[in-house]
Amino acid sequence: MQVRSGTTARADKFYAEQVLDRLNERMREFVARQEMFFLATADRHGSCDSTFRAGPPGFLHVLDDTTLAYPEYRGNGVQAGLGNIEENAQVGILMVDFLQDRIGLHVNGTARVLTDTEMRREHPGLPVDPAPGRRAECWVVVSVDEAYVHCSKHIPHLQKVPLTGPGRSWGTDDFKRKGGDFFGAAAEAGERGPYAPPPRPGHAPWREEPAEPVAPPARASSGSGFVSRLLRRRS
Repeated sequence: MQVRSGTTARADKFYAEQVLDRLNERMREFVARQEMFFLATADRHGSCDSTFRAGPPGFLHVLDDTTLAYPEYRGNGVQAGLGNIEENAQVGILMVDFLQDRIGLHVNGTARVLTDTEMRREHPGLPVDPAPGRRAECWVVVSVDEAYVHCSKHIPHLQKVPLTGPGRSWGTDDFKRKGGDFFGAAAEAGERGPYAPPPRPGHAPWREEPAEPVAPPARASSGSGFVSRLLRRRS
């Protein structure tokens, strides 16, 4: 794609100047104050999922310059991200600061899932969140392979609005407080019958027995994961 679009030189400059295999000091400071991030995962077949994670500042913990960890709170029980990680350890994290610096940070790496007991055994100084609904059901620990900037060009500058009424209902099972049937999907459920995703070539039926996890690819010497693999093929 770089050859076809004539961007190879520009991409090589980005790799050389912006892509790190660790979190430097400014990146670690940035991570420590974020209240949300977007997570990309894929299963062993390459079927993708993206999701949103949020919590108080610092809920995405910087354990060291090559390791991040975040708690998994109570959710809808689907476990799409965790299930994907069990099959394919590769993850992509995107943090965007809409409020202050209007900049983003990409982190690509490999993840493993630990119980809360296992996590606190490895990191006994980890704080316990006292808020109801923010008790970690498990933890995801991410080993950093690549960290690089997301430019501010199209990031909107937003402003926080004070909460009105009761605070956030962390961990609530109240249907309406979680958003209710905002998109009308529940109203259509009786018409469409039980959900089953469309078949993919070579893909076994839904809810199949889990297979062996996908081994992570060899670590790239430079460059963003997908494009650096294209560069290695080209060379």
